[in-house]
Amino acid sequence: MKKLLEPFDNGILKLKNHVVMAPMTRSRALNNIPNELMAAYYKQRSGAGLIITEGTSPSPEGLGYPRIPGIFSNEQIAGWKIVTKAVHEEGSKIFLQLMHTGRIAHLANLPEGHHVVGLSAIKAAGQIFTDSQGLQDHSEPAMLDTDGISNLISDFVKAAQNAIIAGFDGIELHGANGYILEQSLNPLVNNRTDEYGGNIENRSRLILEIVKGTVAAIGADKVGIRFSPYSTLSDMPAYNEDEVHETYRYLATELGKLNIAYIHVSDNPGIPARTHQAIRNSFPNALIFCNGLTAETAEEKLQDGSADLAAFGRSFLSNPDFISRVGKNEPLNEVDYMTLYTPGEQGYTDYPAMN
Repeated sequence: MKKLLEPFDNGILKLKNHVVMAPMTRSRALNNIPNELMAAYYKQRSGAGLIITEGTSPSPEGLGYPRIPGIFSNEQIAGWKIVTKAVHEEGSKIFLQLMHTGRIAHLANLPEGHHVVGLSAIKAAGQIFTDSQGLQDHSEPAMLDTDGISNLISDFVKAAQNAIIAGFDGIELHGANGYILEQSLNPLVNNRTDEYGGNIENRSRLILEIVKGTVAAIGADKVGIRFSPYSTLSDMPAYNEDEVHETYRYLATELGKLNIAYIHVSDNPGIPARTHQAIRNSFPNALIFCNGLTAETAEEKLQDGSADLAAFGRSFLSNPDFISRVGKNEPLNEVDYMTLYTPGEQGYTDYPAMN
């Protein structure tokens, strides 16, 4: 039997297999509220030992994309309860990914009365889709003052508490893909001169204060975080390789001291082996590896110990029965990229399972 399909238990996480469904934005949350269609989507894919949901905003200001869910209102909590119930009925665990988009946003995607914010007032290059105006340049963010950062931290902590009320087994902080937590780490995006900018320790402060707050609120065993070292997604300019390496070694060490459940690494070809190894050596708990894996390459990483769990995104997107297909060595459905972010069932809950 493949290790991928065997149960996983490291004393913190106990899962029915070593497979994680990676977080994927799907834009089906009408009015930013989870719904029955989303519950059906996640239930279909609950062969995974652990499901990590699509990015979910802890506050109105974090809703940078159209139709992404939140976890800051009673209606959103009620909607997510439908999802967690559906997944738990199939014996899977489910963590809510908390994603604040920061400067990767447009005003048209935010509720009325709210504005785009960032660690600095540096506008992101490129464009973002809006339902009302089509493609638009990113909005210029308002720089958060220290009170604003304090409120941001409180928003994440409250969102984590709301996630537990909604029935989630834990939360994953989205510290990757150029959103606000990764924005805080990059000295070319974060040009602050206070305690949240400057050296590595200061630029890591926002993440670590949020982690400490969520750990105190819901428990370390219910907290994970996702990183994408060296990624340039979402206008994240590259900076000194040694400094990037030291940033993630430092974060892995500090997160290990806080004893959180896992670090989830979104791999890319730019990550040198020494940084992977530094994270592995510095963090004692579960390491999830994601991005471009096949069942075969995932098995190799589990067997050689470079990862403890393997996460799959596109494979789950188009194959609700991905686990069964892996077990039987069956081919996978192709992804329909035209329906990734469109409203409705097409390209969402209508991918065929095996006969």
